[in-house]
Amino acid sequence: MNPLLSAEQAVLGSVLLDPGQLAHLDWLAPDHFYRPVHQALFAALRKLRTDGHPALATKEPVPLSWVTDAVDEAGHHIRGLTAVYAHILISACPRPEHAPVYGRMVLEGAIHRTVTEHAIRLHQAARADALQGQVDGALHHADVLAGVLGDLARRWGAEPSPVAPATPPSTAPLTPPPARADRVAEDEPFLLAVLVERPKAMDEVVGWLRPGDFADPAHGQLYRCLGALHHRGEPTDRITVLWEAQRRGLLADGTLTAEQLTAICDGVGPGSAEWLGEQIMRSSVTRTAATSARAIRALAENETLAPGRLINHALHALGPLDEVRARWQTANGHAAPAPPALPTEGPPPARVHAALARSTPRPAARSSERPGPASTPSAARPPSRTHG
Repeated sequence: MNPLLSAEQAVLGSVLLDPGQLAHLDWLAPDHFYRPVHQALFAALRKLRTDGHPALATKEPVPLSWVTDAVDEAGHHIRGLTAVYAHILISACPRPEHAPVYGRMVLEGAIHRTVTEHAIRLHQAARADALQGQVDGALHHADVLAGVLGDLARRWGAEPSPVAPATPPSTAPLTPPPARADRVAEDEPFLLAVLVERPKAMDEVVGWLRPGDFADPAHGQLYRCLGALHHRGEPTDRITVLWEAQRRGLLADGTLTAEQLTAICDGVGPGSAEWLGEQIMRSSVTRTAATSARAIRALAENETLAPGRLINHALHALGPLDEVRARWQTANGHAAPAPPALPTEGPPPARVHAALARSTPRPAARSSERPGPASTPSAARPPSRTHG
C-alpha cells in the first residue's frame, strides 16, 4: 500500500477513535491531504471540534455520533462518503496516540507535492516567455516559488538556507521554440561579428553578458575569447581572435573551426551590441528558469529527500536564476529588488514540535546496564526492542 495513503488514513482514524488528538494536529491543514475525501473529512472533524461537539467533553468511550456527524458534515462537500469508509479509516490506525507522527508524514507528502506543482508552473511560464520573447512570467513564478519554499520551511520548523545536493539532478536546458530558436541563432553570431568589427562595443555588454548566456556553446566560447582580448587590451580582429581560439584549444577539440569563425566575422553589419546582448540575455533568463524548474521538480519527486533537505536544495537550484536575473536587471538599468522581509514570528513551539516529531534513537546500552523505561512519548519514537 502507498505509505502516504496509509498515513492519511491513520491520521483520520486516530481522530475518529480519539477526538482529543485534534489538539495535537493544529498545524495540519485539510489541504495537506492528497485525497479530496480525506480533505473533506479532516475539515469536518475540525469543524465539529470548533462547534464544541459533545464527544470532546466526555471521557467515556467515543460516542457513535462523533463518527456519523463527521461523515454527515463532510458529505456536504463531497459525494460518496459513508460510515463504512469511516470505519475502514478507524481500522487503518494502529495507535491513536501516534497521530502527530502520522500527521508529520502527511505534511511531508504535502511539501513534496507543493514544490512539484510550483516547479511545473515555473517551467510552463519559462516556455511561454521563451515563445513570446519575454521574461516577466518566468521571473514572477520564480519569486512565487521562492516564497513558497520559505513558507514551507517555516511550517516545517526549519531555517531556509540554500544547500547544494550531493548529486545534482540531471536536467537538460530548455530548447527555445523553433520561432525563437531561429532568432537566437541569428542574434548570437551577429553580436559576435559586431564585437569583432567594433571592439569598443565590448564595453556596452562586458559588465553583464557572460559566455554561459549564449545558447550555442561555440558562440559562448568565442565570446570568451573576445572578452580575454578586451581584458588584456590587445587588438581585436579575425586573426587575433583565431589565434586566441587556438590557444584555448577550441580548434583542436572541434568546438570551433576556422571556417565558422571566418563566417561570423564576415557577417558584420550595422547593429547595436547592447540591444543584441539584451536579446541574448532574454533567452538566457528563460533557459535558466526552465533548467532550475526541472531540477527542482526532479528533487521534489525524489521521495528519499526529507522536507528540510528538499527545501534547501530547491533554494540552491534557484541560485543560477537569481544570478542571471541580477545581470538582466543591470542590462536594463534596474536595481535588483530587495528580498521580501520574512515574518519575525515563527509557528508556535508546540506546532513545530509536533511537525518535527521523530523517532529519537536511544544511546547504545552497555552490557552491564539493563534497559530502562522509555522517557519520551510513544508518538515521538518507536517502542523499545528487547534483546534476548
